Amino acid sequence: MRSLIYKISILLFSSVLFLSCSSDLDFDQINDFKIEPVFVANLAYFNVSADQIEDNGAGQQIPPDVEEFDVFKKKFFTDHLVKAELNFEIENTVNRAFEIELILIDVNNQPLETISLNVPKYTGGSNIIKYPAEVFEGERLNLLKRTMKIGFVVRTVTGSGSDALTGNLKFKSGATAYMRIE
Repeated sequence: MRSLIYKISILLFSSVLFLSCSSDLDFDQINDFKIEPVFVANLAYFNVSADQIEDNGAGQQIPPDVEEFDVFKKKFFTDHLVKAELNFEIENTVNRAFEIELILIDVNNQPLETISLNVPKYTGGSNIIKYPAEVFEGERLNLLKRTMKIGFVVRTVTGSGSDALTGNLKFKSGATAYMRIE
């Protein structure tokens, strides 16, 4: 009796395995496929001690004075980038105010755009400045896509201090890239 119940159970269970539901498959759904990845990366960094900065107000290039920026040599990245944001953070422990310029340079070494950042004089305590993001969309994004190098110029603000220069100027920057792949 147990053997008969066991055999019937196996038969019923096996028959259920052969039953299936199916529907028409819509392969045109691939046309609706879209992903929108976001990438975050470091862009540039420098840490310059006060004794490396000329206090003449004329400005000087800071190593790396021009940095290769070959991200846009990759067609896939250029074709699918829809927005970019550049973020900057500066820590100033030097008793002078500064102006920092980032110069976006094209393949012919021509400046495309200059981003200026004003850095207040160190007065004690924490002096970390986070700047609003530089957003690149539309025509400004097209300009960024032509960038092949980034130059850095640091200028002391004349009249912002009279003591000997001491401390450091630290610069950090990052990029957030928004992609759309359809």
